[in-house]
Amino acid sequence: MKPTLRIIVPFVLLGVALATWHMTRPATPVLVADTVTSPVPAGFVRVARVIDGDTIEIADGERVRYLGMDTPETVNPKKPVQCYGPEASARNHALLDGQSVRLVRDVEDTDMYGRLLRYVYLPDGTFVNMVLVAEGYARVYTWPPNIAHTREFQAAQAQAKAAGLGLWGACQ
Repeated sequence: MKPTLRIIVPFVLLGVALATWHMTRPATPVLVADTVTSPVPAGFVRVARVIDGDTIEIADGERVRYLGMDTPETVNPKKPVQCYGPEASARNHALLDGQSVRLVRDVEDTDMYGRLLRYVYLPDGTFVNMVLVAEGYARVYTWPPNIAHTREFQAAQAQAKAAGLGLWGACQ
C-alpha cells in the first residue's frame, strides 16, 4: 500500500464509523429498565458515578482512569477549571450515567494514585475513550507502556482538531 494511503485510510474508516454511529443512534431517548435493579451483563461492571471527563467510580468503589486520553480538569483542587472541562465532564455523564461498562486493561493495572487504568466500552460496543477523543472532548495522552490504541487515538484527534471540534475550536 502506498504511504499516503496508509495515512488516509484510517481517517476515512474512522469517519465512516462515526457517521454510521451518529446516524443509527436513537433520535429520542429510549426508556430503559431501572438501572438499580436491571442485571449487569456478564463481563461488565456498573458505573457508580462519573467523576469528571476521564474518570469514573465503579460499583465496588474503585476509581477508573481512562487510558490513552486526557480531558481538561474540573475537579482537581490544585488547578482551576480548564477550558472545555465542564463540557467533557457532561459528555462523559451523558455516555455513562446509569450504564454498565466493560473495562479492558493494557499493560499496567493502576496509576500512582491507585486508580485502575482502563479502556472503557459500553454494552453496544461503543469505545468511550475513542468517542471522547473523536468528538474533541479529550486530547491524546499516552502512558507508556500502555499504548495499545495510541495510533487510533492520534488519528481521531487529528480529525477532531482539523474540524475544530470541541476543545479544538473553543480553547485555542
